[in-house]
Amino acid sequence: MIEEICTPEITNVIRKLLTQATSADKVNNVYQQYLKSTSKSLYSYVVDGEIVACIGIEIKSNNIAEILHIAVCASERGKHIGSAMIQAICNQYALKRVFAETDQDAVGFYEKCGFKIISLGEMYPGVERFN
Repeated sequence: MIEEICTPEITNVIRKLLTQATSADKVNNVYQQYLKSTSKSLYSYVVDGEIVACIGIEIKSNNIAEILHIAVCASERGKHIGSAMIQAICNQYALKRVFAETDQDAVGFYEKCGFKIISLGEMYPGVERFN
């Protein structure tokens, strides 16, 4: 289902997926942070031998994690892959609490996954963020 990504070089598929979750100019730095950190991990989700999604997390303390990045390729959206990745991470780490900071576009996804949505207000001019 999910597999941790540990390769020293970022693949084109992972680059493309991470670009959905962060700006293109930050992807290399973000990827290196996952490789170097002991508290952060990046996972791929594979369907029929192809990587179709990724999720990046940071373990904050025992049983608590933050979702830093999550992306599913457009052709696989709506197939519950995002929620399956979150569930797999929760099971793997025996998490009791998971949180994420996101924008308006992803609030519906997180609500469907059972997250409680809290507005953080306008974090950037004209951009409301949510936890």
